[in-house]
Amino acid sequence: MTSLFKSIDTLVGGDALVHGTGSADLADRKKSPIAIVIGTGFGGLAAALRLSFKGYQVQMLEKLDAPGGRAYVHRQDGFTFDAGPTIITLPFLIEELFTLCGKDMKDHIDLRLMSPFYRIRFDDGTHFDYSNNEAEMLHQIASISPSDVAGFKQLMQASEKCFQLGFVELGMIPFETVGDVIKALPNLARMKAWRSIHSMVASYIKHPKLRIVMSFHPLLIGGNPFSVTCIYSLIHSLEKKWGVHSAIGGTGAIVTELVKLLAQRSVPIRYNAAVTKIRVEESHAKGVELASGEFIPADIVVSNADPAWTYRHLVDSKFRKHWTDKRIENGKYSSGLFVWYFGTNRQYQDVPHHMMVLGPRYKGLLQDIFKNHKLAKDFSLYLYRPTATDPSLAPEGCDSFYALSVVPNLSSGTDWNAVKDQYQDAIASVLQDSVLPNLKQHVVTSKVTTPQDFQDRLWSYKGAGFGLEPILLQSAWFRPHNRSQDIQGLYFVGAGSQPGAGVPSVLMSAKMLEEVVPHVQSFH
Repeated sequence: MTSLFKSIDTLVGGDALVHGTGSADLADRKKSPIAIVIGTGFGGLAAALRLSFKGYQVQMLEKLDAPGGRAYVHRQDGFTFDAGPTIITLPFLIEELFTLCGKDMKDHIDLRLMSPFYRIRFDDGTHFDYSNNEAEMLHQIASISPSDVAGFKQLMQASEKCFQLGFVELGMIPFETVGDVIKALPNLARMKAWRSIHSMVASYIKHPKLRIVMSFHPLLIGGNPFSVTCIYSLIHSLEKKWGVHSAIGGTGAIVTELVKLLAQRSVPIRYNAAVTKIRVEESHAKGVELASGEFIPADIVVSNADPAWTYRHLVDSKFRKHWTDKRIENGKYSSGLFVWYFGTNRQYQDVPHHMMVLGPRYKGLLQDIFKNHKLAKDFSLYLYRPTATDPSLAPEGCDSFYALSVVPNLSSGTDWNAVKDQYQDAIASVLQDSVLPNLKQHVVTSKVTTPQDFQDRLWSYKGAGFGLEPILLQSAWFRPHNRSQDIQGLYFVGAGSQPGAGVPSVLMSAKMLEEVVPHVQSFH
């Protein structure tokens, strides 16, 4: 498998593995240029590791009291809850970071292949188990709509085409110039990238249930399947090739191991260290100021924070010709997220690790979320039960869950403090009536996160869960660049920057960073 990972690394144009072969002596790094990384999400952790191998002296600053950012871990009453990311695809992108440090990921992280990847439960009580087992997929499709079997096969061929054109050939390009976009136009045309993923799916699949099954993926990165570019159909191909995994110990276990790698690289992390300003002199980032008033100088600054928030609140407007206040405010942002974390004093053995519990509406609900910015009474849920794979995440005989509802971002004007209890109870009622019988009497611990928390705690602009929505004209060159267009020495990684949201894309953003940061020698 290692040779496969190396070949894929070559395919996407990276040279990350090369950097691990000649790391500088740690003692010499005190003379090296200083890189400050704001935020310890997956993007920040991966960027800090890669920069340390490029010879930078790296300092990480984290607003919260523990690492992870959106992948923070909540522990409550003996239960462990992953705050955000729960689905691991393209595991070789994580393995690269361990290989870079001369280690074997398998000695540190236990990834388990999910089967099925997801169960999609429809409002009528029927369900579809989505996986990369072609025979099982075809059997289920035939049982629902025999005429769609041929269309599914054609869809998978189209997905593979998008994988080759969009991921292999374009996935690792840091789009910095209009010229980069022009070079990509033939690929975009061949993919018909102006189509939405739902319209692409609908051109092959006719049954409404199967259209949902084959088009819901963008919702996991804050995008509307009716407006997000069909390039994202490549997810089908990615999942078919490498599967969907979950980590023993939860996603937070991966964060913990990456933090250990950083400690071995002598990269310090300061927690409870909120950055409130990036100091700019002559259009060049010179360091950061903390909420305490402390100034920390740096040669480069890498923000793993939300780019819209970073530009709007951390960089003075006089230095921003591209990302002006008006442009930031007029952007189309991803959905908000309402997440109810809860533990039960019984187990629900028939509920799989990943499950979609769909409501009565699909297109209409998405219209309310993304277009009307209206909090509807109905909802669809992503139900995460990690104890299906790892019972240690809850006390013996118990289950750990979270139920995630895609909701409008704060553009809706919703007063979440006023409605969150009622909304949580509505979710509990739906789950109790569908897949978790007698739920309410078995809940023994509970916690809620709303879009307001995303804004207040994670400094996510408009409380959006994934930055700008990944529509075509907010992707690639149109998305915040990894190298700031406005400030020299300022760089971005994470969901809000290129190439986009989701753990694989976030890890790729850190890899792309290597192509645009200055060589250490340029500072001497």
